[in-house]
Amino acid sequence: MAKPISRKELIRRFRNLGFTGPISGSRHQFVQKGELKVRIPNPHKGASIDWSLLKEILRQAGVKASDWDKA
Repeated sequence: MAKPISRKELIRRFRNLGFTGPISGSRHQFVQKGELKVRIPNPHKGASIDWSLLKEILRQAGVKASDWDKA
């Protein structure tokens, strides 16, 4: 989990974990599972999501690294 990932891969894995989205918000999009909403980074051409940002997103989503690696 220490390497950067694409936004497309981030969304794919969240969907595998039962989240829906991305859903448009006012400034950011988010993924949702039940009442939990987690903001995801806006798309930027060619930009990857660094592992430190991914770690924070997963913390907010309540997703363990081991579950993320399996998704």
